[in-house]
Amino acid sequence: MKEDAILLAGIEDKINQCQEYYITTHTTFLDMRQRTLAEGICRRYPGLQYAFYGGYVDAERTAAVFLPDYATLEDANPLALLRIHQDGRRPLSHRDYLGALTGLGIKREIIGDILVREDGADIVILKDMSEFLLYHFDKAGRTSLRGEVIDTSQIIVPEGSFEEKRDTVASLRLDNLISSGFSLSRGRAMEAISAGLVYVNGLQTEKADRQMKEGDRLVLRGKGKILLQAIGGVTRKDRISIVLKKYL
Repeated sequence: MKEDAILLAGIEDKINQCQEYYITTHTTFLDMRQRTLAEGICRRYPGLQYAFYGGYVDAERTAAVFLPDYATLEDANPLALLRIHQDGRRPLSHRDYLGALTGLGIKREIIGDILVREDGADIVILKDMSEFLLYHFDKAGRTSLRGEVIDTSQIIVPEGSFEEKRDTVASLRLDNLISSGFSLSRGRAMEAISAGLVYVNGLQTEKADRQMKEGDRLVLRGKGKILLQAIGGVTRKDRISIVLKKYL
């Protein structure tokens, strides 16, 4: 795809700038599919120091940050947090905030995750957009907004709702976990994996036989996200007990 080729060329350019000029460089925000492509490029550069960072653990949208040997992500963090406080009684939705941002001419890749609260939202942004957004992002529809730019360490991550599912599987293969977690036949699970719709810990994978471990986070595009919360013992029928957390 032409868009992918442009993306990868831009990533290589950022890597080369980091290595040639010994400076920290970074991309705009990447979705999980783009992050997988970027990871493939990064692995071609032995010794490259890099991180995918979205402001907090388990962020869905992340920037690829390339660091010279002397730098750390903590010191060279290219992201900031735009904390929004809303006026009005009706809580705004993710769509409301995103629509208002795009209405300002902001492209999606400039904005990271939008974490909504009842009284506002925490929006992960690139630091160099801080001043513009602070002064121009003051309305979402008819609702007035007040913002402040703070460090990403102060982000408030909503707990969200989830349901716990206990099951048994023949093995800890990825296709078995997708089948169990999303109530699909194993055949449908394998098709989804082959189609590139499944992500493990933020990276796309097409290996149905990949072995999962406790703490792995699995995403099926269009269906949601599950966490392999616990792996138990083996049943009398030689199946493995598992506990899954499915986010609603």
